[in-house]
Amino acid sequence: MKGKPYISLVLAMIFWSFSFVWFKIANRSYDPITIVFIRLCIAIVLLTGFLWSTKRFTRVRKSDRKYFFLLSLFEPFLYFLGESFGLTYVSSTVGSVIISTIPVFAVIFAWVIFREKLKLINYMGVIVSFVGVLIFITNSTGNIILNPKGLALMFLAVVSATGYNMVLHRLASDYDPVTIVNIQNIIGALLFLPLFLAFNLKHFLATGIVAESFGSIILLAVFASCGAFVLFAYSVRHVGISRANIFSNLIPVFTALFAFLIVGDRMTLRNGVGMIVVIAGLFLSQARGKKKTVVDVDFAGRSA
Repeated sequence: MKGKPYISLVLAMIFWSFSFVWFKIANRSYDPITIVFIRLCIAIVLLTGFLWSTKRFTRVRKSDRKYFFLLSLFEPFLYFLGESFGLTYVSSTVGSVIISTIPVFAVIFAWVIFREKLKLINYMGVIVSFVGVLIFITNSTGNIILNPKGLALMFLAVVSATGYNMVLHRLASDYDPVTIVNIQNIIGALLFLPLFLAFNLKHFLATGIVAESFGSIILLAVFASCGAFVLFAYSVRHVGISRANIFSNLIPVFTALFAFLIVGDRMTLRNGVGMIVVIAGLFLSQARGKKKTVVDVDFAGRSA
């Protein structure tokens, strides 16, 4: 099914859009590191159970172990540190918009590292879609107020996600998406464990289980840490880094729609125009013409 990777991408973006709202709810009771650590642990249980029940465990080649560690270092570790702490300083909508700049960096690095070529119209689509994001978040005077610390932390998340995509490109064709996500979560949880024990364990024990906040962590684990990452890894295998990442420009659009439908936030005409421009850019970025030969190169310069 040709459209299956794109359906998977849209679902992944919907799940990630909800994650900004779920995090805000969880953060009312729990610190960012607690949220991430518990989220990862739940995801590990779910994915390991799935792999065990379906007998789909895959042995990681020794030569790929460094890539899996690098993958996990970028995301979930550095990415979640940047995103989780960044969201304590900026709104979920602003945070989702900053995250949506990932395609700009992904396209550049995919070309530099993997020689992943797109047509001129595809690059124009990246620019148009990003302009739509800017329209979406700015006011009538073109200004947007951002907390500098929050901006820096969210930018750390963007850079980390770009690094993650580069490494994922190296592994996606050789390993099952569920296996990749499960291993990255296991290594990520081990990286977060010392931070959780040193800084957040006492607070978590004192707080206990708060139904609404803990429920949001469960939703983050099931739909964001499991569903979205598996769907995204599957899609990268079929459509490449650049095209897959363009879809992250839909995240602020979905976030605003959910806020309007669920919370009752007001949608302005400017929001609507920005949304249309984002979607137009998305279609341009996916336009296909004559296929060009693409050589995928890993970090050692070896043809993959």
